[in-house]
Amino acid sequence: MEAIARQLKEVQVEDVRINEPLSRHTTWKVGGPADLLVYPRSKEELQRAMAVIYQSGIPWRVIGRGSNLLVRDGGIRGAVIKTGKGIDDFRVEGTRVIAGGGYSMIRLASMVAKYALTGLEFGGGIPGTVGGAVFMNAGAHGSEVSRVLESAEVLLETGEWIVLSNDELEFSYRTSILQSKLRGIVTEATFRLEEGDRRTIASSLAQFKDRRRQTQPLQYPCAGSVFRNPPGDHSGRLIEAAGLKGYRVGDAEVSTQHANFIINRGQATAEDVLTLIHHIIRTVEDRFGVSLEPEVQVVGEG
Repeated sequence: MEAIARQLKEVQVEDVRINEPLSRHTTWKVGGPADLLVYPRSKEELQRAMAVIYQSGIPWRVIGRGSNLLVRDGGIRGAVIKTGKGIDDFRVEGTRVIAGGGYSMIRLASMVAKYALTGLEFGGGIPGTVGGAVFMNAGAHGSEVSRVLESAEVLLETGEWIVLSNDELEFSYRTSILQSKLRGIVTEATFRLEEGDRRTIASSLAQFKDRRRQTQPLQYPCAGSVFRNPPGDHSGRLIEAAGLKGYRVGDAEVSTQHANFIINRGQATAEDVLTLIHHIIRTVEDRFGVSLEPEVQVVGEG
């Protein structure tokens, strides 16, 4: 990895770290090291980094704010590309909003409200980046990205830039083409919104914020909802009905506020979290015959 790190430095990719603990870059605050963490500060730098990584043949993956992600304790082999500063432009063109892949969804929801544009209020409940939200068709409060996204600019691993329409992204519940058929990084997203009343939008955002504060364990490291909702039901209801609120493995605990959240009470390992996830799946299936499917991505080596 040192040779690849030198190549990245040679093409002016400045922030390159070897054996970087990913617990520093995930909202669960768990996870082993990345062989190589690359933090490009512009789209051009990202493209140069991708060229070196692709030519080297090492595996790679992208992370944003590290939400919705469980990195195993053995860490991730190859390169982890982190998007954030420098890939977080924002602009408004009428009712169209264009945001960089590294832009915060919560911040985006707040910003568009100032322009009296409605349709992205649900983004105030998504702790990740725009790129991550497009990647997984993130949703909250009864809406999701696919309802308001017009198109996304994607940097393919080959270094080619493409723009995919909403239809081409093949959205479905918490998934997109980027999770399966197409390897690339969302560098920009265009949303088509509607004009609304600034006070009404602000009121909705405030209500959503209050609801999150009252029902979600935001004072602890967590990764948002752990399981997808099964058809016609809610994972949190099933987990609570199975008597699992407060159930603990090491320092990983099913939240007593919201049963579809697993919190890190301080010293949890990824193995603690994963063991708890498997226990929840088995218990709910035994009690109700429903097989819960994790919404969080589990990556890396044990």
